[in-house]
Amino acid sequence: MRDNAPTARLASGLVLALSCAACSSPAAPPSGVVAVTSASGALRVEVRTSPQPPVRGTNGAELTVTNVADGTPRDGLTVAVVPWMAAMNHGSSTIPTVTAAGGGRYEVADLDLFMPGHWVLRADFSGPVQDHAEPALDIP
Repeated sequence: MRDNAPTARLASGLVLALSCAACSSPAAPPSGVVAVTSASGALRVEVRTSPQPPVRGTNGAELTVTNVADGTPRDGLTVAVVPWMAAMNHGSSTIPTVTAAGGGRYEVADLDLFMPGHWVLRADFSGPVQDHAEPALDIP
C-alpha cells in the first residue's frame, strides 16, 4: 500500500498558497465589466457596455477612468475611441462620440460592432495626461 501523506501535504500547501495569492490580488471588476491598465500604467480603464453583454450592431459604453496610484477618478480628459477588429484588419465606419460625464466617467455613443468576433476599443486619452488603452470585447 502506498503512503499518500506527502501528496496530501503538497496538495494542501498548494491550495493554501493559491488562496493567499487570491487574497492579495486587486479586486476583480464586476461581472460584465472589462478592465485594463493603460499603456503607461498610470490609468485603470473599466468598460461597461449597454446592452450587456454587447451585441452585434450599435452599442453604448461607459468608460470609467481612474488613477492606478490612488484609485481617484480621472476627469478633464479628451477621449477618442476607435473600435478595431485586428483579425480582419479593419475598424468600424462609424466613429463613436465620447462625452465626459464626471467622476471619471466617459459615455461612448454609436459604438458600431457590426460583425461577430474579437473587437479592441483603441482608446486615446489627451489633456493633462497622454495615454492609451485597449480594452477588448467579444461579440457573438
